[in-house]
Amino acid sequence: MIRYLEATLTRRATFALSAACAVMSLAAPAAAKPGPLADAIGAPDDLAISATVRARVEGIDGQFRPSPASADAMFSLRRTLAIEYDAGPVRFGGELWDARAYGEGPNSSITTSEVNALELVQAYAKVELGDQRKGAKGGHGLLTLGRQTMDIGSRRLVARNRFRQTTNGFTGADLEWTTHGGTRLQAFWMMPQIRRPDDLPGLQDNKVKFDLETTRVQFFGAHATVPHVLGGVLEGYGFRLAEQDGDNRLTRNRRLWTLGARAFARPRAGKWDHDIEGAYQFGTARRTSSAADVTDLDVSAWFLHAEAGYTLKGEWSPRVAALFDAASGDGGKAGHYGRFDTLYGARRFDFGPTALYGALQRTNIISPGLRLEAAPDKRTDVMLSYRAMWLENPRDSFATTGVRDAKGASGRFAGQQAEARLRHWLVPEVLQAETGGAVLFKQGFLRDAPNAPATGNSVYGYFDLTLTL
Repeated sequence: MIRYLEATLTRRATFALSAACAVMSLAAPAAAKPGPLADAIGAPDDLAISATVRARVEGIDGQFRPSPASADAMFSLRRTLAIEYDAGPVRFGGELWDARAYGEGPNSSITTSEVNALELVQAYAKVELGDQRKGAKGGHGLLTLGRQTMDIGSRRLVARNRFRQTTNGFTGADLEWTTHGGTRLQAFWMMPQIRRPDDLPGLQDNKVKFDLETTRVQFFGAHATVPHVLGGVLEGYGFRLAEQDGDNRLTRNRRLWTLGARAFARPRAGKWDHDIEGAYQFGTARRTSSAADVTDLDVSAWFLHAEAGYTLKGEWSPRVAALFDAASGDGGKAGHYGRFDTLYGARRFDFGPTALYGALQRTNIISPGLRLEAAPDKRTDVMLSYRAMWLENPRDSFATTGVRDAKGASGRFAGQQAEARLRHWLVPEVLQAETGGAVLFKQGFLRDAPNAPATGNSVYGYFDLTLTL
């Protein structure tokens, strides 16, 4: 099976590269800065080529989820190849992702977040707008058409994933415009890519199956960034997600509006920094994606993140930060739904490792915490964090654990989480090693709820190597 998939990888990669080169040959040449891989193979200056290979081994013991096996381990491999041709005011590009997992248990918790074998996540044209010259007055912008990934604002609601094996992808149009004063406006209309396969046998077989997009799932909105406000940056946004059931695919028929704002100042030595973000969500959705569930519920949900940190001067540049995260849960009230939906956001930077772990999320949670970050040298950084955890609504499942007490009789306190991470560049900018882990100390709700597994505390660890060319 692996040999067959590798042969398929070669055929599809060759086809994708040939198609990309054919499209690029239609454009006039221009200057672009080549990357290390492009330079190594002697690519022309207007052709940028980059690739990554990441190998990771990870394991979890004392599973917190009710159904999967109490322990699981996995070896994962993620390979990417990106090509972009700079034709002056227009750039053509594409990116292949190949994310596979091996050795996971027969009842593993893996999903499409871990496996997406050989997918053309990006295939786009980027059109430069306005005056792009350095120091030019007036505004400039960028219109991106086609398949693409997006990072918007804090990345809490829309993100290109880093730690996770696979990434969110979108197909549509994205327009960005930056004024001379630095104000940035972004508007987009997208069809989110639906990762496939989505069945456990297909995932465990690393089956190659094209992702799809459909007008039955549409995501659009706008985001604004205004610099130099209250000693930092101010952001405001509004997003709309509209989905409905399709052929052989059931959804929760989410029709959600999400309105939010963020104020932040980046960390600097000898200075205080902050990051405060909040959003309110409303519209309609169904409680489940079951074919029998045809009741549209009124949604009223919210989330809040608050962070204040200080970076000391001197060696190691240690930064200490106080954290607070909260998001609403659902109490099961007739005709209403209160569980916050994090849309297409990333969570590793706020809540710890995902993959076989990923216990915490911006939904039904109240969690204060502390974080310590330091950089012993230019090639190494370390991070330690601690969180205490409560349920915002005792009748809903806690975060992403799946543990629930519909009667609300198991209390609100869920326990504590401790996390550590170490990263080191073995070869600067080329080969990086990363290791880390988390311990979920289950208490109260995570031990007493009716479906809480009697598996003890959850212990997770991982080690990976990433080659960047």
